[in-house]
Amino acid sequence: MVQKYQSPVRVYKYPFELIMAAYERRFPTCPLIPMFVGSDTVNEFRSEDGAIHVIERRCKLDVDAPRLLKKIAGVDYVYFVQKNSLNSRERTLHIEAHNETFSNRVIINEHCCYTVHPENEDWTCFEQSASLDIKSFFGFESTVEKIAMKQYTSNIKKGKEIIEYYLRQLEEEGITFVPRWTPPSITPCSEASLSSCKKQAASMAVVIPDAALKEGLSGDALSSPSAPEPVVGTPDDKLDADYIKRYLGDLTPLQESCLIRLRQWLQETHKGKIPKDEHILRFLRARDFNIDKAREIMCQSLTWRKQHQVDYILETWTPPQVLQDYYAGGWHHHDKDGRPLYVLRLGQMDTKGLVRALGEEALLRYVLSINEEGLRRCEENTKVFGRPISSWTCLVDLEGLNMRHLWRPGVKALLRIIEVVEANYPETLGRLLILRAPRVFPVLWTLVSPFIDDNTRRKFLIYAGNDYQGPGGLLDYIDKEIIPDFLSGECMCEVPEGGLVPKSLYRTAEELENEDLKLWTETIYQSASVFKGAPHEILIQIVDASSVITWDFDVCKGDIVFNIYHSKRSPQPAKKDSLGAHSITSPGGNNVQLIDKVWQLGRDYSMVESPLICKEGESVQGSHVTRWPGFYILQWKFHSMPACAASSLPRVDDVLASLQVSSHKCKVMYYTEVIGSEDFRGSMTSLESSHSGFSQLSAATTSSSQSHSSSMISR
Repeated sequence: MVQKYQSPVRVYKYPFELIMAAYERRFPTCPLIPMFVGSDTVNEFRSEDGAIHVIERRCKLDVDAPRLLKKIAGVDYVYFVQKNSLNSRERTLHIEAHNETFSNRVIINEHCCYTVHPENEDWTCFEQSASLDIKSFFGFESTVEKIAMKQYTSNIKKGKEIIEYYLRQLEEEGITFVPRWTPPSITPCSEASLSSCKKQAASMAVVIPDAALKEGLSGDALSSPSAPEPVVGTPDDKLDADYIKRYLGDLTPLQESCLIRLRQWLQETHKGKIPKDEHILRFLRARDFNIDKAREIMCQSLTWRKQHQVDYILETWTPPQVLQDYYAGGWHHHDKDGRPLYVLRLGQMDTKGLVRALGEEALLRYVLSINEEGLRRCEENTKVFGRPISSWTCLVDLEGLNMRHLWRPGVKALLRIIEVVEANYPETLGRLLILRAPRVFPVLWTLVSPFIDDNTRRKFLIYAGNDYQGPGGLLDYIDKEIIPDFLSGECMCEVPEGGLVPKSLYRTAEELENEDLKLWTETIYQSASVFKGAPHEILIQIVDASSVITWDFDVCKGDIVFNIYHSKRSPQPAKKDSLGAHSITSPGGNNVQLIDKVWQLGRDYSMVESPLICKEGESVQGSHVTRWPGFYILQWKFHSMPACAASSLPRVDDVLASLQVSSHKCKVMYYTEVIGSEDFRGSMTSLESSHSGFSQLSAATTSSSQSHSSSMISR
């Protein structure tokens, strides 16, 4: 595989002639480059007018390689041929170099050029590119490649320092100005001699690639008067080293090269809006600067952005009022590193209500608008703070999180949102602070964490209870003056408080489908009918203790009692109830009974949770950490109204309720899932490694000494 390198444009704020005087001091040897032992001049040509000077040198290098490798190769030094072509008239120097040693096994080519800055003729630009192709090297191809890249990048870092060192040396010697080349006085010259000069110069000259010619070397640019000193900017097709450091951060030479090469590829091939440099850099970082992998995911993202018009979402899309009122999230100042701070009060947000009222597509679009706003704020903060800021911090408050937030369609929507954001906004999350994580959080984390990139997961800091108020807590990342008031801070936070979305705003699946908004509800939920004397039961087999059974159901009609039982032996095959004398099959859902009438409670099976009475219209979410392996039975049973005392009159509520269930029929929509003990505990291990303060939460949620259950009811 051919390794390539392309540098950014490095700017010296010195005239070209002074830079050339400093550059020549590198020869015949340079003590600042230990591996550069010496050089000999092989060929040299100078035109009669002195404008063209071409010199070819044979350079001797002492490569820092293992002694064994040198012994196998049979060499102590490596030789390169370097050809420098100086054009004082055009004020350019082009350098070409290639290896002489092992040229049949290893091919190394380098091209460098010094040119005048296109916007200031008293400044000098430098660029270089190189390629390495190892055909074969005694079975040590990978080792040689690593050594070569290490040596080369090391010398790249020193390049500018060396020129500046010799510039200081010249200044100490009193040389601060070198006059430009001027044509000598005209002397008679025969056409034959002039033709001879041109041919000789052409034979020694280096072919100048188009990329170098694009630097603005036309005579018009050089003849124009000097403009006021501009701030070093970014030409349309070039990246300036100072610009990279100021707006993108400190990158290694190879990282700079990856950025420039990917950017050039986009300019040459992409028919559309080119991403900003900082966004290209995010994709490279997400794939550890593997250009091929970064290019693949970025092209997919560009196509996705075009299809969904994401570039215009902030200008063309207005969030529905429901989101503005009940989505408990918003931007809130910045953290100590200058990153924009986004606050999400997830525990106060009714995710189920938002999905039922809007559909997941509207939620996704809103999250996309948040990310687009985050990119815009990063650009603003980069200008305000004078340093590169390419990511934001997210503070998630989980106070109030409960089993309602584990409503399966809501979790599905969350997973899809995470998937889309990971694919199209890589490396935008600088830090995630999760505060006041409750006992139920590990269940949610188990479901979500597999979809989160490892690099992103390492940015999570999780605090249980009030741990965030202690050492290593919130004050380490956010200034005291801007800690939100709901976290005992002094700053009023304008983030909406959330709350339950009114059910009057809910929309049917048909309504959402008509707007191309599709819920997952119908694909994962099952319906069941519950009759007086005929409960509905489902069987769950547990192999490993400490697994987690989760459930989510809506009571669509009537009142029911929800029970959980455990049995060491499997009940008889399920049978559908014929409803006794009624002999009616329910059109609204199944009715399955598992517990045999001869079974006795306490002998054949046992109750593992207290009965839970659920009223019509309630939504119930819950979980149970199993204590034993075996068979667990979830049961929904008809709830009979208790008989009123003889001395008291019936209550109005009781009479109305009895009228509603006069048919002795109830209906539920339910979904269940089992989280294996390994997955559940594995998630806790990863959380504990994120922050030591989470150990208390871990102990509270994964104890195997007893079974835990939690249920939450919403009306």
